[in-house]
Amino acid sequence: MSLPVVAIVGRPNVGKSTLFNRIVGRREAIVHDQPGVTRDRKYGLADWSGRTFTVVDTGGYLPDSIDKIDQAVLQQIKEAILESDLVVFLVDAKTGLTEFDKELAVLLKKTGRPVLLAVNKVDTETKELHSAEFYALGFGDPITIAAVSGRNTGDFLDKVIASLPPGNHRMLEVDESVISLAIVGRPNVGKSSVVNALLGVDKLIVTDIPGTTRDAIDTKIKYYGQEFLLIDTAGLRKKSRITDAIEFYSTLRSLQSIQRCDVAVVIIDATLGVETQDLKIIAEAIRLNKGVVLTINKWDLIEKDADTARQYEQEIRETLRGNDFLPTVFISALTKQRVYKILELAKSVQAERRKTIRTAELNEFLAAVTRRYAPPSMDQKEVKIKYCTQVKSNPPVIAFFTNAPDSIKANYRAYLEKQFRERFGFFGVPVTLVFRKK
Repeated sequence: MSLPVVAIVGRPNVGKSTLFNRIVGRREAIVHDQPGVTRDRKYGLADWSGRTFTVVDTGGYLPDSIDKIDQAVLQQIKEAILESDLVVFLVDAKTGLTEFDKELAVLLKKTGRPVLLAVNKVDTETKELHSAEFYALGFGDPITIAAVSGRNTGDFLDKVIASLPPGNHRMLEVDESVISLAIVGRPNVGKSSVVNALLGVDKLIVTDIPGTTRDAIDTKIKYYGQEFLLIDTAGLRKKSRITDAIEFYSTLRSLQSIQRCDVAVVIIDATLGVETQDLKIIAEAIRLNKGVVLTINKWDLIEKDADTARQYEQEIRETLRGNDFLPTVFISALTKQRVYKILELAKSVQAERRKTIRTAELNEFLAAVTRRYAPPSMDQKEVKIKYCTQVKSNPPVIAFFTNAPDSIKANYRAYLEKQFRERFGFFGVPVTLVFRKK
């Protein structure tokens, strides 16, 4: 049985994201005193009194705006309401009742969804009277809360779960068979478009304005029996271009998305090629030992012949230098050309991350490569690698036991890794080689 969905709606700056964070128990959504920070729907799991439900944060309700993003946000709010089992209509005690509140109340009544009216920013008992004017919205007794301090949020959550339909009362267990993919890249390379192409629905706001996606958005998809968790992230910019606090926290969320994924799908703009910031994103994913799939988007905009893709891929490998083990796929999110190849490659890469090589095979390999090229001697001392074994998978770690670990220099490590990959594969996967004293 699917979990019930609770959507938080309201005009800008009433504290929706603060309440969302309070409910899910961590700073999941970006909170800022600038209106309009939340744009896409933001999903999180919540548990209260043994009852698990999905909570959805939405953007601020601005029905009359002609701004392109505001109009897209409005559509997202409407979709969030329609997919919800309960709507939390959040208003602001400090500002009082506004025309936008009244308009949103009319919209909610038309949908027929059950509504719980919550008056935020009621920090003390003396401010309780400020909620009286909200009776005019027609949703019965308002619940007064202070999302920042947590005042009355326990009573509020009691009413939330009492208003939900019967459902799952157990916390969800983490399913390790699900492969989590972080969709990352520079701003405006088409990350949200890629996710939408995979989903077949416009679940995320897609515009041609860089930086539209600010929070990371998690969405599940099943492809030929394999479940994937897609994490759409804010575009990663150079630090010098992060000019305000909102973009700083968005970048932080993107890096956190890489940290919690299995495979990073790095989106690159085919019309621009691999740029310095792309290399930094790839390097960060490799540093965190994540699988990587290079996805060249907007391939439909490239004039090409039968050899174009091969030449383009060769140029990428030369640019990547030591990280030339990453698989590449050429796609068009617009036409959906080869977009599902991303999932096929990601599944293969995750299988490589989980792969384990038998110790006997590893030592046969070690004997062969050291005969071909022995470790250089240091200070007239012969360096010998006696033994190796895989000590970890997902991600893979190979331990080499030697009489002089500090004498194994970078060029010999690179030689071992190259030979290792030629023998055992591990394409798309960073492999950690550690050297220990025998």
